[in-house]
Amino acid sequence: VGDKGIRGITISIGKRMSDIEVEGDTVRAGAGALLSKTANAALNESLSGMEFAAGIPGSVGGAVLMNAGAYGGEIKDILYEAHVLTPTGVVKCMSAGELDLSYRHSILMDEGGIVLSAIFQLQKGDYDSIKSTMQELNKRRADKQPLNYPSAGSTFKRPEGYYAGKLIEDAGLRGYRVGGAMVSDKHCGFVINADNATALDVRNLMTDVSDKVFNDSGVRLEPEVRFIGEF
Repeated sequence: VGDKGIRGITISIGKRMSDIEVEGDTVRAGAGALLSKTANAALNESLSGMEFAAGIPGSVGGAVLMNAGAYGGEIKDILYEAHVLTPTGVVKCMSAGELDLSYRHSILMDEGGIVLSAIFQLQKGDYDSIKSTMQELNKRRADKQPLNYPSAGSTFKRPEGYYAGKLIEDAGLRGYRVGGAMVSDKHCGFVINADNATALDVRNLMTDVSDKVFNDSGVRLEPEVRFIGEF
């Protein structure tokens, strides 16, 4: 969110829309439910398929909107349907196919709409195996990502055939700073708030990184994070 804020009303979809219900091999979760809690609810019923999402620090609504993913899994792999509030005020049930989910994208990002809830289709599995996979993925995340600093997660989309972090590192940008924002020296795919960074610091750093990587490799990095409000 820009340093000058947002001109208008903002609604935080959080705890009041965070119910999680498990029925058979499906999990229904409100848009405000945390992915980690939703994945753990699935674990408690020995349901497999959501292990990849256990460590993603986001909500169900945001995950559906951007087709969140990690470690080879994506929301589109497990989403059955979502209830969406359209820009005209109609509540609509949309299948995964109707949402046109692709890499960090859904039709809602083009046409508008607010995710209210989602139903995930999972499979019965072995509790201990599911838990072990979740623990292993969370360990990999902690080992490789700068979780001790504030960030908005993975900063750039993965270019086809490349890894954003590797391109940034190869361009000599590990530890590169603009104001209080810095390319993480632990994982170059993350821009962290190292010292009271402003939103403009982060955006300017991202612009610099994109330009420098393009000059170095010919690959243009695109933001995975979204910019909202006035800068």
